[in-house]
Amino acid sequence: MKVPRPWSARAWLDTAHVMVGLPVAAALGGLTLVLAVAPPLLLRGVPWFTRVQRSRIAAFLGTRIPPVRTPVSWRSQATWRQVGYHLLSPLVSLPAAALVALAWGAALVGLLAFIPPRLQPPPLEFPLDLRRPAVVAAFMGAGLVCLLLAPVLARAMAALDLSVARTLLGPSRAELGQRIETLTESRAGVIDAADAERRRIERDLHDGAQQRLVSLAMNLGLARATLTDLPEPARTAIEQAHEEAKQALKELRDFVRGLHPAVLNDQGLDAALSGVAARAPVPVRLRVDIADRASPTIEAVAFFVVSEALTNIAKHASATRAEVRVRRAGERLLVSVTDDGRGGAALDRGTGLRGLAQRIRSVDGTFELSSPPGGPTTIEVELPCE
Repeated sequence: MKVPRPWSARAWLDTAHVMVGLPVAAALGGLTLVLAVAPPLLLRGVPWFTRVQRSRIAAFLGTRIPPVRTPVSWRSQATWRQVGYHLLSPLVSLPAAALVALAWGAALVGLLAFIPPRLQPPPLEFPLDLRRPAVVAAFMGAGLVCLLLAPVLARAMAALDLSVARTLLGPSRAELGQRIETLTESRAGVIDAADAERRRIERDLHDGAQQRLVSLAMNLGLARATLTDLPEPARTAIEQAHEEAKQALKELRDFVRGLHPAVLNDQGLDAALSGVAARAPVPVRLRVDIADRASPTIEAVAFFVVSEALTNIAKHASATRAEVRVRRAGERLLVSVTDDGRGGAALDRGTGLRGLAQRIRSVDGTFELSSPPGGPTTIEVELPCE
């Protein structure tokens, strides 16, 4: 727990939280007891009481307690926890406010000893003789100690109240676990849907646009070979169109291959990465040790990692060689890419590595980058197999 300074805003906010909490807790606790004789009214009042306390905590402590998503009913544990908090809160707030007020009051009284007796108005006169140095020193010392102790005490009392509120007003561990499980399943569904959509686009491009470009290139090549009596400008135009069609076909094939190569589904990660390594501008040493295949989504992420890493090496690293290793260790797929380039790569210097890290984390994977100036650069990725 960080100790605030007596003159800091944090110290005053903690003090205000504790002091305001007493009347609020007393009022809401009293209303809870009154409404207990009319259970339907209590069920309607408890959520409102809880919102008031959450707002107070957020305003003074800057902490938002997540709401409970279960409906309010007598069968709900969350409802009973909220009722318990409103009944317990006055018992916690009263001694907390008393201790904090006593600490600040003692600090104020002690610091009044710094005022010369002749300047003190009658209400500030002490019963002790402040002309004696020992008495003055004792009051000054006590005032300074209380001044340093008061914000610590206020911080501790505010932390105690926050801990009780989180336990009783927020979701339980079981509810948080269920929510995390639901979010995980939802995210997995989104990732699988995106991967299926990439496969559909790859299939449509392969069966549609790519075949039409192949047909166009063949027709242009046939026209160039048979129409030999055309004027030179016309033949030149046909040749240029033929070359552009072949270039467009090559770019489309590269795009489809990077989107989701068919060989990845048919033959697995080893064959797909072998093709990537063979097409890389720098020599690549590839080692793949996978006895059992991972899920299609994880294989697609691993393929994307290696493809993007080799692309970055070719564009930015000035490397002469690279090494890719993929292996399975239990239920984890380990991928590492190393190059002997100039190093100095960082996540905040471009969108390539940042996008790579985001895609890895989207499937609960881990991403580590080591790239000292002068190299070598190593990317270590760990992915779940399912």
